[in-house]
Amino acid sequence: MEYDEKLARFRQAHLNPFNKQLGPRQHEQGAGEEALDVASEEAPPQLRPGEPEFRCTERVMDLGLSEDHFSRPVGLFLASDLQQLRQAIEECKQVILELPEHSEKQKDAVVRLIHLRLKLQELKDPSDEEPNIRVLLEHRFYKEKSKSVKQACDKCNTIIWGLIQTWYTCTGCYYRCHSKCLNLISKPCVRSKVSHQAEYELNICPETGLDSQDYRCAECRAPISLRGVPSEARQCDYTGQYYCSHCHWNDLAIIPARVVHNWDFEPRKVSRCSMRYLALMVSRPVLRLREINPLLFNYVEELVEIRKLRQDILLMKPYFITCKEAMEARLLLQLQDRQHFVENDEMYSVQDLLDAHTGRLGCSLTETHTLFAKHIKLDCERCQAKGFVCELCREGDVLFPFDSHTSVCTDCSAVFHRDCYYDNSTTCPKCARLTLRKQSLFQDPAPDVDA
Repeated sequence: MEYDEKLARFRQAHLNPFNKQLGPRQHEQGAGEEALDVASEEAPPQLRPGEPEFRCTERVMDLGLSEDHFSRPVGLFLASDLQQLRQAIEECKQVILELPEHSEKQKDAVVRLIHLRLKLQELKDPSDEEPNIRVLLEHRFYKEKSKSVKQACDKCNTIIWGLIQTWYTCTGCYYRCHSKCLNLISKPCVRSKVSHQAEYELNICPETGLDSQDYRCAECRAPISLRGVPSEARQCDYTGQYYCSHCHWNDLAIIPARVVHNWDFEPRKVSRCSMRYLALMVSRPVLRLREINPLLFNYVEELVEIRKLRQDILLMKPYFITCKEAMEARLLLQLQDRQHFVENDEMYSVQDLLDAHTGRLGCSLTETHTLFAKHIKLDCERCQAKGFVCELCREGDVLFPFDSHTSVCTDCSAVFHRDCYYDNSTTCPKCARLTLRKQSLFQDPAPDVDA
């Protein structure tokens, strides 16, 4: 009897999935038949003589009969086309509204709605056979592998769902868009403009009026108006033109014209195209302040200090070029982020002016200047041997052209004490000797008296 009880419990706990479920009318009849089957199976089977008798142990082996192998897998949607998916999404929305708030059934319905929307988006934007590189209007788009959802498409102004959507990024101007929006792009890559025509608009907000644009967006030519019908007109503070809400996201950027004219670093609203252009141009040294606004040095003390440090670094450069130890130590690479500082002292970038305004540039240049001077005057004997002695007083220590108390002759580059040079009020002695030597060489020979 112990075996029969265990067998009955086993069959009750593990129903056969191949048996059809009983309907309400057949429930009573099926229950009676099941009772008869159980009764008929109460008697243990008769064993033949000599056969061993097997008893079921306390632990019953699970043969997987409890699994429903023919049920629908989780996440499998029978709706295969877009129309059926949209209809299922609408029905699911209606169910969510009818269910009680914060209930478990409503949470399950929300999860199912999310799965339906993801499936719909996947059918809209297939990504199996998308190429890794796309070239369009001088853009060089690379297929992104990031699954982040913090990006937005620059074309349609919607979120890029990296988990299910294919999206591309231009390696030149960092333009981001869906794969389905690639063929809708009408603006060429900003990197090409930076490469061929690297210059700023130096007029402050050169507005010409919305009527000059025919009441259309300056980029996509969509109808716009100041009243917001059909689309709001947003002005770019850099170009002075008006754009629609898809081309102007109210991004903030520093305007170069306001910096060089008013020393104003307050960010202002610019279009997406202008923002990418300004971001690519921020480190390019294209501003010649002495020509654009020479009076700026009279009002900004930081610029005067930075100009003096840059001039000293240019005077140190010949020492490093001819010094083996300096070349091995690569001292000039201390300014590799601002390579124009070792080429001239006139060109500035917007990043240079911003760092000068915050004080970072002055501190970093002072440290670099101290490091260079220490190598020339203390650490390197070859550089020390290239110093000068004041030829006017012939007293004092060895002089270098970047010392603060010296003056340099513009013709022969000789170095003197500043007080000696201006108190003498004469020409450079070295230049005077060179002039006399040239006159002696080209002077006509004296006439022969005997002749």
